Amino acid sequence: MADMDDRESRPRYDGPSGERGGDGERRPYRGGGGGGDRSRSFGRRGYGRGRAKVCEFCEKKVQAIDHKDVNLLRRYVAESGLINSRRRTGSCARHQRMLSQAIKRARYLALLPFTSDQVRRFG
Repeated sequence: MADMDDRESRPRYDGPSGERGGDGERRPYRGGGGGGDRSRSFGRRGYGRGRAKVCEFCEKKVQAIDHKDVNLLRRYVAESGLINSRRRTGSCARHQRMLSQAIKRARYLALLPFTSDQVRRFG
């Protein structure tokens, strides 16, 4: 019973559009959440979800990625020497595994460097 008295004495929370909701506690509005105006939650225009990336290897129907094709592999390695993630490359899981294996083989055969020159000098 004491909970009911306490709940009534607290200020009610009016949502961003003025409707009352939830258990009545006051909570700050932090933006974001579900749908609606994307520019408000990201601050600037252009930071929405954007276009979904499609796997380049699936489009070309590549069955195997050759570790000797250094020009192809260099596009998937960052300047620091790290293998770019699936999120960045847009490749599917299957081709990302093949890609990372090919990059590792090329490194082992000294076709690709493990790290960039800058990292080697200062590291």
